[in-house]
Amino acid sequence: MTKLWGGRFTKETNKLVEEFTSSISFDQKLAIEDIEGSLAHVQMLGECNIIPEQDAEKIKEGLLSIKEMVEKGEVEFQIEHEDIHMNIEKMLIEKIGPVGGKLHTARSRNDQVATDMHLYLRNKTNEMIGLIENVQKSILLQAKENIDTLIPGYTHLQRAQPVLFAHHLMAYFWMFERDKERLQDSLKRVNWLPLGAGALAGTTFSINRERVAQQLGFKTVYPNSMDAVSDRDFILEFLSIGAIIMTHISRLSEEMVIWSSQEFQFIELDDSFCTGSSIMPQKKNPDVPELLRAKTGRTYGNLIGLLTVLKGLPLAYNKDMQEDKEGMFDTVETLEGSLMLLAPIIETMTVNKDIMRKALDQDFSNATDIADYLATKGLPFRDAHEVIGKIVLYAIQQNKYLLDLSLEEYQQFSSLFEKDIFVILSPEQVVSARNSYGGTSPIQVKEQIKLAEDTLVTSTLN
Repeated sequence: MTKLWGGRFTKETNKLVEEFTSSISFDQKLAIEDIEGSLAHVQMLGECNIIPEQDAEKIKEGLLSIKEMVEKGEVEFQIEHEDIHMNIEKMLIEKIGPVGGKLHTARSRNDQVATDMHLYLRNKTNEMIGLIENVQKSILLQAKENIDTLIPGYTHLQRAQPVLFAHHLMAYFWMFERDKERLQDSLKRVNWLPLGAGALAGTTFSINRERVAQQLGFKTVYPNSMDAVSDRDFILEFLSIGAIIMTHISRLSEEMVIWSSQEFQFIELDDSFCTGSSIMPQKKNPDVPELLRAKTGRTYGNLIGLLTVLKGLPLAYNKDMQEDKEGMFDTVETLEGSLMLLAPIIETMTVNKDIMRKALDQDFSNATDIADYLATKGLPFRDAHEVIGKIVLYAIQQNKYLLDLSLEEYQQFSSLFEKDIFVILSPEQVVSARNSYGGTSPIQVKEQIKLAEDTLVTSTLN
């Protein structure tokens, strides 16, 4: 029998079954993590005298040699060896002889694969945190360059109130900051070591799980062997966080698509991040933001897919769990590609400040300030709201905007109006007046940017 587990079987595996159940086509991504886990495991086996020290050293030398080959791309994985664990063990035995078979003492593929994925997600989570910080830095760069740029703020995609463009951008900074914090917090669950749990019940060998955890940098070991081999919560959590990150990327991408349209012209995306049309030579399409928006659906699907796989599984390990990897790898690759593109797109976009500002002269987004104005003069806000509603209707009927109306026209609706109403209605004043903490006034936005910079520095130090 060619299978390392084939002693109990009297027939070769059906080729269709071999192809259907093999995972090496995708779990080869775990090769380095698999070797790192094996190196720590065999070191412990030698130290605990479970296998002779010389055997442990020989196995380590063989594993390091295979690791070097993997890193150089010199390894060709075989489908008949099913998965990354069997492929590496088979290579090890071929390289150093039967002593390589001692590597699998006191462990199972069940705790081995779980360990590989914990190592993989820990590495990728830390990388993802760095990529998010790059996006945050690009947002900060644009925000600081647009601290005096005014733009209509929207609710229901209807113009609501003027805001600083920097303030609008900084909303995304804090979304990504929460994403980063979620990833950082998830490392608490990722940093649990499954190795040593065996197939499901532990092992008869006197192993030292804490020693393996120390070598691999895990904070703790799973206290329950059945939970250790069947837990995929840490992957679900990553997929959930990944879906939220992509939601934020998608929302910002949608805004860039809208802002760069002919109807808005608030920004222009750099040519290097756009494409043209095969038939319409005038077109400059925001394909990258559109794809970022679309790829969000993949991450949602990966999360729902794994939730569905796990929802009916009894303890402990089941072959169904082989379906935990492709979605995880896909979400990792989607996030990596998306974040790496998003940062330079933001950094290189041109902001059309004059067009943004001009838009505010042709709307009623300063209407709330008139209501506030009347309220400060003693009129109950609800009554002031009704007065302004009538003024807006009047202005629309007269084909005018609020700054176009005369003082006499205002006084038709309330005797409380005075000349200072025109100062109040200026978009610059409307923005500056919102000086409450977290508001859109230049003073508050500058403070917000300073807080964001301090947050990034603190994050880097940690």
